[in-house]
This record gives sequence, structure tokens and C-alpha cells, in this order.
Amino acid sequence: MPDPVAVNSMFARIAARYDVANRLLSGGLDVWWRRQLVAAVCRGAPRAILDLATGSGDVAFALARRLPSATTITGIDFCQPMLDAAEIKKNADGAGTYANVSFRQGDGLALPLPDAFCDAVTISFGLRNLADRHGGLREIHRVLRAGGRLFVLEFSQPSAWFRPFYFFYLRKIIPLVAGFVTGDRAAYVYLNETIEQFPAAAALADEIQAAGFTSVSATTMTFGTVAIHECTKK
Repeated sequence: MPDPVAVNSMFARIAARYDVANRLLSGGLDVWWRRQLVAAVCRGAPRAILDLATGSGDVAFALARRLPSATTITGIDFCQPMLDAAEIKKNADGAGTYANVSFRQGDGLALPLPDAFCDAVTISFGLRNLADRHGGLREIHRVLRAGGRLFVLEFSQPSAWFRPFYFFYLRKIIPLVAGFVTGDRAAYVYLNETIEQFPAAAALADEIQAAGFTSVSATTMTFGTVAIHECTKK
């Protein structure tokens, strides 16, 4: 499992160029993936949302644009420079669109939140960076209200025919391009390794169910490289 100290340091180093690198390396697909996640969350009309591993706040802001202003959205991340980037984006909005979004630092394995805090949790490309996935899922279960929903947007394992092309891109192209954009090639070597080692959608669904969730479903996208898992707290 990832070393939390090393992961925190890595994200701190790339925070300033993180969004640019995401757009470039995914060809803009990361925007579409998040849009599908937000649409799924909005169907349930949640009143209080936790966006875990919020990073620079893209999902939190997208939810704020789609949901009523009375909805409270809390973004938590353990990397302060990423949260600083999120605050810059929030403060740049002169229209007050994001007034219902707040950010705070916190550990996904020991969230600084009470039991039954929210009725929806989102985590986008952050689950694979937790030092203890089961512990993180149990902590999410704790802060959800009964009947609350968890939405996990995460990389998955691609379709068999696409795998050679995908892994070539991960191993050879991404570190080269990301190293140029962010100045930190090693960070993207690590991120690519976590993608390759992460469970396929069906296996992750089993892990989520083992953490106490029910009605677990998985929707794969882009030749199986990404999946959205949805589930309910018992």
C-alpha cells in the first residue's frame, strides 16, 4: 500500500501544475469522467456532501454548479498545497457560486468529522492512494448517514485488447510528458504504478461490499480504464 508521507510530499510538489497535467495527459477526458460522476450524485439530490481527496476541488466545484445553493459541500484532502490550489480557484469566482463549498485538511483514515455527517461521499482518483483501502472505506461508511451513497471514480483495468496500448502509454509516454509539464517525472511513475496495481472493477466492488456497503454497482468508461462505483450504506 502507498506510504502516506511520500504521497503527501509528491502531491505537494505537483500541486501547482496538477490540473494542467490532468487535462493534457487525459486529453480532456478527466473532465468528462468527472461530469459523469457529478450527474450520478445529483440524481439523488443530496443535502450534504463530502468530497474526499478533493485535491484542487474540481468535483466539489462541479457539484456546487449543479446543485442548489443550500447544499453543503465539504472538501477534505491531506495535502495542504492541493487545498491551497482549491482555495485560489474558489476565491477567483466573483459570483459567489462556490459559497457553499468549504475545504479542510484531514486524513482519509481518520476523518475529522462526526458520525452520520453527510448523505453522499465522492472520492475521485484518490482511493488508490490510501495506505489502507479497507480502513478508508470503513471511515467513509462511518461519516455517511443511513441510506447515504458513496461514489468512487477511479482508474480500473482496461479491456484485454486495449491493455498493451494503455500500459505503453502509462509507462513510456505519461512520465515523459508529465515530467516536462510538472518538472517531477518520478511522481507520475509512482501514479502509473498505482494504476497498474489497482483492482479491476469487479474486485473493487467486492472490497466496497466487504466494508459494509450494499447495492454496489460499477460503470466502466473509456475501454475499461476508468470506473464509477456507486453503493449505499446499510
